[in-house]
Amino acid sequence: MADIVTIAGSPSANSRSAAILASARQHLERHHLSTLALSVRDLPAEDLMFAQFDSPTIAAWARQIAEARAVLIATPVYKAAYSGVLKAFLDLLPQHALAGKLVLPIATGGSPAHMLAIDYALRPVLASLGAQHILSGIYVVDAQLQLDGGTARLDAPIAQRLDAALDQVAGVLAPAECGERVLVG
Repeated sequence: MADIVTIAGSPSANSRSAAILASARQHLERHHLSTLALSVRDLPAEDLMFAQFDSPTIAAWARQIAEARAVLIATPVYKAAYSGVLKAFLDLLPQHALAGKLVLPIATGGSPAHMLAIDYALRPVLASLGAQHILSGIYVVDAQLQLDGGTARLDAPIAQRLDAALDQVAGVLAPAECGERVLVG
């Protein structure tokens, strides 16, 4: 069982979202939190296309999410919304899959024009899955992120925002490690 499950919602092999999540996992593991990386790219296309709720793969992922205490979801923004493949996966999760979980949404996009996609597209779906503790999302513009061999290199201001959000996650999940419990509003 992992403390935190990360879900990369990009269908791309060279995913900025997955690279950000890899950095996030390293950050959280320094707080002695265990992480598990999931990527929608690894799901069988048939399960998603034909809404195979009884798929062994979907069921295994749902169990991993159910056992975690927090979920980080990162997605590219396409046409003012999160990725369709992420939507197809989220639609297959049980109705209360995120109940009692701390959730951090992260999105990447080509310009600031779609930064509200987290609040107006992704957040309602997360809430419909029972998430009551959704942290303020992190939106990363392509110009703030460079990929270096699959490693995310974030500009200082966005790196600081992401680190602060990850420290908040760590503070809730490992309060003794971080000194005090951080309240989530």
